[in-house]
Amino acid sequence: MAAGGGAPWAERARVVGAQIRNRFRVPPVDRRWLWRRADGSVATEAVRRWSDRARTLLQRDRGADQSSTSTGESTETAAKPSSSALRFYRKKVGKEVDGIEDSVIFRSLQALAVPLIGNACYVFMHGLNSVQIYGAEKLHQALQERPKGKPLLTVSNHVAAMDDPFVIASLLPPSVMLEAQKLRWTLCATDRCFTNPVLSTFFRSVKVLPVSRGDGIYQKGMDMALSKLNSGGWVHIFPEGSRSRDGGKTIAPAKRGVGRLVMDADSLPVVIPFVHTGMQDIMPVGKRIPRTGKRVIVVVGDPIKFDDLIIENSDDTQHISRGILYDKATQRIGQRLQELKVEVDRLAAEQKSELQSHHIHNVSDDGFRLWQQVDWEGFGIGSSMFSSEPSVIQVQAKEAEPESHLEAEQSVSPALSAAISYDVAVPHWFQRHVDPSELMGFAARGLMKNRKFLEEGYRELLEPATLNTWWRSQANNAMPRWSTA
Repeated sequence: MAAGGGAPWAERARVVGAQIRNRFRVPPVDRRWLWRRADGSVATEAVRRWSDRARTLLQRDRGADQSSTSTGESTETAAKPSSSALRFYRKKVGKEVDGIEDSVIFRSLQALAVPLIGNACYVFMHGLNSVQIYGAEKLHQALQERPKGKPLLTVSNHVAAMDDPFVIASLLPPSVMLEAQKLRWTLCATDRCFTNPVLSTFFRSVKVLPVSRGDGIYQKGMDMALSKLNSGGWVHIFPEGSRSRDGGKTIAPAKRGVGRLVMDADSLPVVIPFVHTGMQDIMPVGKRIPRTGKRVIVVVGDPIKFDDLIIENSDDTQHISRGILYDKATQRIGQRLQELKVEVDRLAAEQKSELQSHHIHNVSDDGFRLWQQVDWEGFGIGSSMFSSEPSVIQVQAKEAEPESHLEAEQSVSPALSAAISYDVAVPHWFQRHVDPSELMGFAARGLMKNRKFLEEGYRELLEPATLNTWWRSQANNAMPRWSTA
């Protein structure tokens, strides 16, 4: 037995414990009091000493962070960065983040589904609707002629749930859509496109990546999109983050995530913007079946340059200005989309005006042709309707009432006169006693009914409101002159 009545192993344990405490500078604790006192006061004192030490270390670290933050704010006072800008950093992403989309099974499904759905959308847009594209060669050049390994990023406004793939398919020739590996990757919210295994499999088969709303720009979905860019692929993103709230009338501010895709890629991507209008008519909010017979206009812009931002991002200020770089790239993309929105709205307004004028011109031509085909002999008017020389009635009426004739001519609108007096000399009495609006209404109704109910139009024209005035005036004044003639 060792001195002190203890076992030899216990004495050795106390020696080892004392050496450990001395090594880590831990004050000795008389643990006999732990067993001697029932209230546990000795254990509470030990916990208090450890908590005080931990609190001291935390306060020291917090003070260091505050001093570094104040130093960063003083050096960046001219740029006025936001308080959240210091939390951003460059997160490097490899070429393979998640191998699910790149597995053999999903590559086989993509090779089958992407060309099939892409060409079907192309036929729907160009066959069942009308699509006018301005600047499509800019996208084709960036897609097919960019250097190998150079990433491509396209950005556009978001109006309808089917903007992708309908608009994307309308921009590409069908031959390009046969190669699934060259087509875009896009992003979709997990609460919309990945709610069950069936939908998840389908959207992964058409090259859609899942993103979670509210998880920030460093989430796994954004990392996957960045890995596709680092592999030299094509990624399409909607900078607004969600569909337009007002049916495409305006474009919401761009989100910071698109700035991260531009600035954190291993190689600066080619950024092609385009803006479209008309998809709100094909796929209105709340509708699940797309409509046909609509007109869509797409304007593709020039590539957006970011070389100046790369030069400004030096290594010694990278940890400070990363968030600012994201904001600058995002602002530049949003501003370019706003400029293209003004251009596409102008083109849409011009085309609408041209269609309206073309429609009015066609209606006038059709009314004039119908005027020539009317059997005026049935009215007892004779061939004076198509006489280029003034008749006796016209001469006598002009001599009798020159002022009233001038008033009657002024009452006829220039558009109506141009529509009904190309090669026909309209009699003076017809201009005086027939309302022009009733006459053109009669002609339009005859045109729409395809001359099947022309007799009904004759009876309507012979109503007292239109010709009784003429009959009474001719019975009182013109009939004796007609007989003498």
